[in-house]
Order: sequence, then C-alpha cells, then structure tokens
Amino acid sequence: MKKRIAIFPGSFNPFTRGHQRIVERGLKLFDTIIIAIGRNSEKQVEQSEEERALQIAELYSKNPRVSVQTYETLTVDFAKQVGADFILRGVRTMKDFDYELQMADVNRLLTGIETVVLFAETDKVNISSSLVRELQAFGKDITDFLPETK
Repeated sequence: MKKRIAIFPGSFNPFTRGHQRIVERGLKLFDTIIIAIGRNSEKQVEQSEEERALQIAELYSKNPRVSVQTYETLTVDFAKQVGADFILRGVRTMKDFDYELQMADVNRLLTGIETVVLFAETDKVNISSSLVRELQAFGKDITDFLPETK
C-alpha cells in the first residue's frame, strides 16, 4: 500500500501548542508529514529559513514520521516534488477556514493535490460537515477532530 504523505507549510509559529496539535492530528491521517518552510528573500526575518528549519526539526526529532524541508517554489509545486498526496493546512478561525477551503478547490483543480484543513484548537470552533465526510471517506476516526463537548 502506498504511503500517504502530507506537507504542512510552516506558515504560523510551529512552537505553539496549536501547531503541534495539528501535527499530532495529521499523524493520525498520514504516514509522513513534511513541515515545509518556504524561502522568501524579500521578507525581513530575524533568522534564516535554514535556522528555523533546524529548530523545528529539533522539536520533532523524536518522531521519524515528521521531517522539515525548506523550499523556494509554490507550495503545490513543492508538494509534487516531494511526492506529497496532500497539503495539510492549519487554521484558527472560521474566516481562515473559509479561505483555505477556497484555496483547496483551486489547488485540486490546478494540480490534483487535495488539501486537508484542521483547526488548531478543536474545542473553540466547529468543524465543517464536508471535512467530516472527507475524513470518514478516508476511513478515519473523526472523534479527535471534533470539538470537545462538556
């Protein structure tokens, strides 16, 4: 059976608990997650992408299913280069979620690569029914992806 690989663009702080939760939940869906750090020469940053990649790699060093790579192309092009089946995106708000769903449609039409969107904090927002159906279609247990009820 083919391994399922997802790339997770490290677009928000990977040292936050929300980012780490997305990686943890992503590992329940995929065999491998590549945290992708895009290079942007025009962006003013305190540390280089390579330095950031090394710090993130150290954070996940005990998990052989998580790796970190830098890239200079579009996310979808990088996904193709590394053989990723999915792009894993993390969101914090419903507005972010709506935007990512639109981008997921564009990515799927242009490249055929699917996007899976997970919330950073499952207890603060509801998940869309279409995402629940998608996860169920993959044969995955969805209880870890739903908001906690009191």
